[in-house]
Amino acid sequence: MEEKETKKVIGLMSGTSCDSIDAGLCEVNPDLSVKLVHGINYSYPEHIRAKLFAAFRGEITVKELCQLNFAVGKCFADAANVLISEFGKPDLISSHGQTIYHYPFDEKLDGVSLKSTLQIGESAIIARETGCMTVSNFRESDIAAGGQGAPLVCFADEKWFKNSLVQNIGGISNVTVVSDDCDTFGFDTGCGNIMIDYCVQKLFGKKYDKDGEIAASGNICESWLDCLLQDEYYFMEPPKTTGREYFSNKYIENILKTAPENPADVVATLTALTAKTIAQAYERFVYPQVHVDTVIIGGGGAYNKTMMKFLRTYLPKHIELKTHEDYGISNNFKEIMAFALLGYCNYYGIPNNLPSCTGAKKRIVMGKISY
Repeated sequence: MEEKETKKVIGLMSGTSCDSIDAGLCEVNPDLSVKLVHGINYSYPEHIRAKLFAAFRGEITVKELCQLNFAVGKCFADAANVLISEFGKPDLISSHGQTIYHYPFDEKLDGVSLKSTLQIGESAIIARETGCMTVSNFRESDIAAGGQGAPLVCFADEKWFKNSLVQNIGGISNVTVVSDDCDTFGFDTGCGNIMIDYCVQKLFGKKYDKDGEIAASGNICESWLDCLLQDEYYFMEPPKTTGREYFSNKYIENILKTAPENPADVVATLTALTAKTIAQAYERFVYPQVHVDTVIIGGGGAYNKTMMKFLRTYLPKHIELKTHEDYGISNNFKEIMAFALLGYCNYYGIPNNLPSCTGAKKRIVMGKISY
């Protein structure tokens, strides 16, 4: 087997919030530790971003989706080339792509499973435009092995952290449970920033609630919060995964029918919802199995001071609340570092899924290669 060496890997992804393409040059070492050399947030061209949101709503044609796959691939390549122009070519590129639809349910058509996922951002375009071998399409491999194709970052969490709950708050919130008491497991706790972002845009004309300032100016409407907490997703046993398909614009508009009148109260309550569903997920599915003293927050939610304040209120007092930055890992680029690791493992044929997190039948090497 090939002797493992430190490799330079550019990780690429765009999350559920679709706010930018995150690109990071990383050094991945044989012990599977990862160092971020430099990360950037590369903005989508305005009309391509608008077309992506139309795709999320199911309002584009098959022709437009076909075109978008290649256009997004070019945007991902452009993001990578910004780093390449400054730091030179990496050994490989690892691209998560842009999720358009994720369907982890084992529905059947003529006896054939319809469990599926679709990430766009054509890797052949990335490889051609950058001149770098590109690893992509990780989720599909896990689904083919009987898993849900998510969460995938658990693999990195297990390598980088010990005895803690590693909580990402992006568009969706997901937790990895790393403990000596049991095998690593993880699941999506529910909504992260999707509903907050939607309402901040709709009610305040801003992209997101910077530092949680709007939420801080409002009050939590407890009766509406209690109503929102009854959603069946929060009670489902892991492994489980969710996304924009579930917490859709239609879902949000539906819950807004019973929302408080004050727009700041809406944002405050939705921020509390994310924090409380995280705390309740731990109570239901984590504390009965493991003893935990530390929760480590990453993703955009880590910068939301009101979200962090609500989490501190809802979590048991003995739990220490930290962020990824306390461990020398960027809140903003942690997932990029994780996908750089997944690409490195693909390169060396190292199994890089965790069946205890995704529900897959076995350990496999995820990812497809484009030259």
